[in-house]
Amino acid sequence: MSYYIAPRFLDKLGVHITKNFLDLPGVRVPLILGIHGRKGEGKTFQCQLVFEKMGVEVTHISGGELESPDAGDPARLIRLRYRETAELIKVRGKMCVLMINDLDAGAGRFDEGTQYTVNTQLVNATLMNIADNPTDVQLPGSYDSTPLRRVPIIVTGNDFSTLYAPLIRDGRMEKFYWEPNRDDKVGIVGGIFEPDGLSQREIEQLVDTFTHQSIDFFSALRSRIYDEQIRQFIHQVGFERVSLRVVNSQEGPPGFKKPDFSLSHLIESGHLMVSEQKRVENSQLVDEYNRLNRGRNYQAAPPADVAPTSQPSSNGGNQVPKTNGFQKQEVSSPHLTLETQEQIRQILAQGYTINIEHVNERRFRTGSWESCLNTHIDAHSDAISALESCLVEYSGEYLRLVGIDPKAKRRVIETIIQRPNGKN
Repeated sequence: MSYYIAPRFLDKLGVHITKNFLDLPGVRVPLILGIHGRKGEGKTFQCQLVFEKMGVEVTHISGGELESPDAGDPARLIRLRYRETAELIKVRGKMCVLMINDLDAGAGRFDEGTQYTVNTQLVNATLMNIADNPTDVQLPGSYDSTPLRRVPIIVTGNDFSTLYAPLIRDGRMEKFYWEPNRDDKVGIVGGIFEPDGLSQREIEQLVDTFTHQSIDFFSALRSRIYDEQIRQFIHQVGFERVSLRVVNSQEGPPGFKKPDFSLSHLIESGHLMVSEQKRVENSQLVDEYNRLNRGRNYQAAPPADVAPTSQPSSNGGNQVPKTNGFQKQEVSSPHLTLETQEQIRQILAQGYTINIEHVNERRFRTGSWESCLNTHIDAHSDAISALESCLVEYSGEYLRLVGIDPKAKRRVIETIIQRPNGKN
């Protein structure tokens, strides 16, 4: 089976790897190539195809290896694998690269709730140090003055904006956003279904039918076609004996005839997969559970049926709250002061989200606040309802309203709205 390599992908990887093995006078070559893009578009697999075509040997590190209960282990692992790869270049006499898959999953910071550990800091610092001094990479506790061979580093991920900004700056990391166009998709999907006898026209029609799906969707679609035969095999053997028949059986592995890979059958199975995707997207059960848990069977007061009023502005006119194109209903509450309700409205009007935190009198002195919510709120009615629920649940504790800038990922407002004496 011959898989398709996108020309843009081959060109980018080929140039980066080759450039790092050349001695270009007066040219500072970035050591790291960061390949990022949407999930399931085949970034890692395309890399493997390019490495195979160029005869490049690869040393792998997973994003899951970038955290450890022992501080310093992931940073040491990166240095160790880098030195091992440099030794491979010297011994094998061929190009070798170090590849880190899903770097953003292991070293990225997605929101203010993501824990930023010592290991995360050391991983960022180590990669920056290697990018700046690629021929002088030492292990902790030892020093070898012999210069190493330069080893290109390839990293993949979905969102590099979650990474430490100095690491991804130009000069250290060259960025390549991978988004296959229609021709790339047709070529890749054609390689996936090459053994199944689909024509070029059928491949194009299949891609155009599921134009918004990633490359992994078509690979999973081909796997799904075999489900019917495997299901029939299980019923034939019996659920009780399928383990003995498949694992270490004297009869050998079971054989299956070629399933129906007709275009109509593929499209039918593809629509079933799309419907399952939509179910996941539309269920949002966690939001429902969070609302139930947040409310604790407490029924918030219904919104007051009053006409909206305008507020006078400094220039004498009427100031109308700005929206982002969606008119969100603002409700009032008889349980909250007008000042608190106005604070909520102003925080949301600036594009911030809201969290609510509580603390008892003993922990108040140490500043050990805890969140009342499992998620941040960006709707006025939800904020009123959640705050009323927290007032009931934590009536004898301090409560404070927190405004969070989702873009800068930092707190912009912290104000206490209830004290243990019950005033709010």
